[in-house]
Amino acid sequence: MKICCIPSFRSLLLSSLSVFLALPLEPVNAQQPAASGSAEARPPAAPAPPASASPRIVPTFADVPYGDHERQVLDFYQAKTEKPAPVLFFIHGGGWVTGDKRGPAGLSQCLAAGISVVSINYRYSWQAQIAGVHPPVQAPLRDAARALQFVRSKAGEWNIDKARIGASGGSAGACSSLWLAFHDDMADPTSGDLVAHESTRLWCAAVSGAQTSLDPLQLKEWTPNSRYGGHAFGFMDPATIKTRDTRFAEFLEHRADVLPWIREYSPIEHVSADDPPVYLSYGEAPALGVEQKDPTHTSNYGVKLQEKCQSLGVKCELVYPGAASVVHPGVTDFLIDVLKR
Repeated sequence: MKICCIPSFRSLLLSSLSVFLALPLEPVNAQQPAASGSAEARPPAAPAPPASASPRIVPTFADVPYGDHERQVLDFYQAKTEKPAPVLFFIHGGGWVTGDKRGPAGLSQCLAAGISVVSINYRYSWQAQIAGVHPPVQAPLRDAARALQFVRSKAGEWNIDKARIGASGGSAGACSSLWLAFHDDMADPTSGDLVAHESTRLWCAAVSGAQTSLDPLQLKEWTPNSRYGGHAFGFMDPATIKTRDTRFAEFLEHRADVLPWIREYSPIEHVSADDPPVYLSYGEAPALGVEQKDPTHTSNYGVKLQEKCQSLGVKCELVYPGAASVVHPGVTDFLIDVLKR
């Protein structure tokens, strides 16, 4: 009979220990993934953002209401300053039918320069049209004026210089900014509402892709393939924003019927000698009387506004590719220079 030798407990222990020591070691705090199908299984962690990515700047106060409508809210970003800070008052674009206040242009640069930032939402024109507001454009523009007055009413609490407020935005937000810049003061010192006592005048405005007029006759003369503006006065199906630019011919045909509204809500109609300096930026050189690739944001708008401003002695810097006498390369450069001067 063949007799097997059973190893001693001591030899078994030493053998197991040598195998364990040969294994690669993991950090003591490493978390091992659960087995596939386990109730403890988790998706892999998202990769860390690249070192160059900028963290999102969180508002000091978010969604502050300046009215009763859900869209009448603003975000405030406070600059770290001892003295009251100037303010960038940002109005988002989107044709007054879409868009949002998040991520205002120039935010980080302005905060670094000691300029606080306000970014507003406002009622869309299609919402106003459904609600029976006439003309619909009254809602986004009057909301901008009201938000500006509200911000001024917070001057002490938010440590801001209520005189040095510059408006900015793109496209429809640019049109709204220029309307505020040129419009007579809408303050009402007799109102029982203290916010309404505040001024709606600006220190400056710097914008990109601005529509400076909403007059269809002017627009056809400046840019023959113009199509924008009718929705501001109700020439649009409010049930779908795709109809925004589809009824320009009807708008032009009925121009006389809405001419008082056109004159009230076109920035160029309000330019006067006491207005603040403005800065206009466009992506293409002008060509008056010629069809444009982007007629809604053509620099033809800027040429005609600059002509009006210069005739009244109002400073108007117009910038586009190839423009001469450019002092400020961009919108934010102008704002920081003028607000901090």
